[in-house]
Amino acid sequence: MSEVLDSDRLHARLTQARAWMRQDPDPETRDELAVIITRAASGDAAALAELEDRFGSRLAFGTAGLRGALGAGSNRMNRVLVAQAAAGFAAYVRERSPGRVPTIVVGYDGRRNSRRFAIDSAELFAGAGLRAVLLPRLLPTPVLAFAVRHLGADAGVMVTASHNPPNDNGYKVYLGGADDGAQIVSPADAEIAAHIQRVADASGIDSLARSSEYTIADDEIVAAYVAATAAVSTAPASARDLTWVYTAMHGVGWETFSRVLRAAGYPQPKTVTEQLTPDASFRTVAFPNPEEPGAMDLAFAAARRTKADFIIANDPDADRLAVAIPDESAEGGWRRLSGNDIGLLLGARAARLVEGTAGAALACSLVSSPGLGAIARHHGLDFHETLTGFKWISRAPGIAFGYEEALGYLVNPDTVRDKDGISAAMAVLGLAGEARERGATLATLLTELGDTYGHFASGQVSIRVDDLSIISNLMLSLRTLPPTRIGDSAVESAGDLLQAPAGQPSGDVLRYRLTGGARVIVRPSGTEPKLKVYLDAQGASAADASAQIDALEAGVQELLTDHS
Repeated sequence: MSEVLDSDRLHARLTQARAWMRQDPDPETRDELAVIITRAASGDAAALAELEDRFGSRLAFGTAGLRGALGAGSNRMNRVLVAQAAAGFAAYVRERSPGRVPTIVVGYDGRRNSRRFAIDSAELFAGAGLRAVLLPRLLPTPVLAFAVRHLGADAGVMVTASHNPPNDNGYKVYLGGADDGAQIVSPADAEIAAHIQRVADASGIDSLARSSEYTIADDEIVAAYVAATAAVSTAPASARDLTWVYTAMHGVGWETFSRVLRAAGYPQPKTVTEQLTPDASFRTVAFPNPEEPGAMDLAFAAARRTKADFIIANDPDADRLAVAIPDESAEGGWRRLSGNDIGLLLGARAARLVEGTAGAALACSLVSSPGLGAIARHHGLDFHETLTGFKWISRAPGIAFGYEEALGYLVNPDTVRDKDGISAAMAVLGLAGEARERGATLATLLTELGDTYGHFASGQVSIRVDDLSIISNLMLSLRTLPPTRIGDSAVESAGDLLQAPAGQPSGDVLRYRLTGGARVIVRPSGTEPKLKVYLDAQGASAADASAQIDALEAGVQELLTDHS
């Protein structure tokens, strides 16, 4: 975009912004927009660019719902956009429920405006004639996913941006009935988006019917989730000897997780007190994501002080799980396990539990370790590789366990059809307790995985950008000039999931299989401004597989530089 808008476009943007401001019930975003409008009308170039950014497009509703930065405008998360989304989603749910009153459950986390967005949604759902149920307080995303199934609801909404930066928020939707409490998939996303657009194209949100006749759920829903999750792993006698550290990453996980621990008979952990309670500013971390450098530094320090056996961390809405273990070779003496490390540990646990069950299956996203397939084969189970996202993993036939390498794990499919960092933590605690009984550790279990199923190693190269066109240009370049080698390895085959046959997983994903059996997968992130490259190798030993990954990382860095 040029620095100065032409007069017709400036007039259009000012008209949009003023119309938006008139219907906005939030004084903070109204004032924010009023300042920008005044500056833009006087010809301020920065304000003109800001108007174009805020109103030149609209936050797109997709299978992940909505997610973006807070602020005024159609390209931001705010009360106007949420009201339009709620009204559109209500129309979609009613359309799916002819002749009866559908039920929709609303949950929210501790981010800025989460409670306000949730109350607005409940009022609009009730005003549209739905039975709306608002969860009793800020709670983890898995509790909302559980509540949809527990109440037999037709749909659910969770207001959260998970582990995104502090100024973001989001709107994540689930469907009941035949969808069994899972996140939406196509074509539902497009159908919901069309309903939302019709609301946005009509008169302002002040014309939408609202009602305070929604129900605030009592604690029974939380208690039922706690009981079901505690049953994932009741504490063995040896668990009382475990010393471990927990961090909630400034999120909502601790209150619920601590109740689950008590119900299952586990002792309470040492906690990272600075990160234990909800804090919308996430003041101790640059990004509230356990995968990001520095995010677990306080947990590492607490583990060193207490000589802990391991660390467990949830992300802010507690749908993801991170685990770290002592490692003398790592900087600071502690190493965060990769998502694949945890996924294979939990996958092997699940496989042992369901071995011999007809139709039982393990599932993971196509960018996760092929080691899960080896585990499934070893135990005579079905295996499914899906597109990224638990909307796909949770729908795998016969699923007993599913995971994706981005720290998401589905260990209790009869309870929650989504990733759940609390039930996954319980499964890890069970493994640690059982290992303690024979004098072993989580590190021992990882070694035993390789000895039993083969030595798999994984790595990742990520590029974070400010301009998303950089990612689309890189993907285009790789498609136009596909690599014949990555590092020292020749590319044996290349696949483009945009060209996948009908009935096969399709998406913006490039896959390369290399001589020697290694694999490289390239895709844009679905939730962050990142290009992600996933590396997988299998070797004769753990050291051999790891060395292959190191060589691949260097090759991928060179490949991305050549195509930038």
